[in-house]
Amino acid sequence: MPDALPLRAELLLDEEAPDALGQDLVAALDGLGVRTARVRRAVGHRGAADIPWLVLASLPLHAFLSGLGAEAVRDAYVSFKGVVRRGASRGTAGGGGAPRPLVLQDDRSGLSVVLEPELPAEAYEQLLGLDLTRFQVGPLHYDRQLGRWRSELDEAAG
Repeated sequence: MPDALPLRAELLLDEEAPDALGQDLVAALDGLGVRTARVRRAVGHRGAADIPWLVLASLPLHAFLSGLGAEAVRDAYVSFKGVVRRGASRGTAGGGGAPRPLVLQDDRSGLSVVLEPELPAEAYEQLLGLDLTRFQVGPLHYDRQLGRWRSELDEAAG
């Protein structure tokens, strides 16, 4: 992604997310050509229907995923996946609790992609070529049994 204007992201860290996770994610995104404009901490309460994320990254999702397929960013992409895996499996600053995902959210449409811990390699490969315009509601989750990305809310809406 070096020829294009740098993409910009905003990160929202859960109040329990370790500072090191935010720093690691900023570095991993920077390696992918994404400039982190702002890192904030979440305050307050979420609703029962909200995804219990550890980090929410808001960025131009289509451009980000399109750029990840380039050979020049392969090593940086491996680093990014490592941060997702470590952060999600860590759960909270104390290391306890259930694993919580990193969520990528498109800064325009609001469509979310949930990156859960230990996603198989094929999930990331499919994500790079996924046509996001097929989804209206989200969030997108990788269904391990079906071997594909899906949005249950989009499917229910018909």
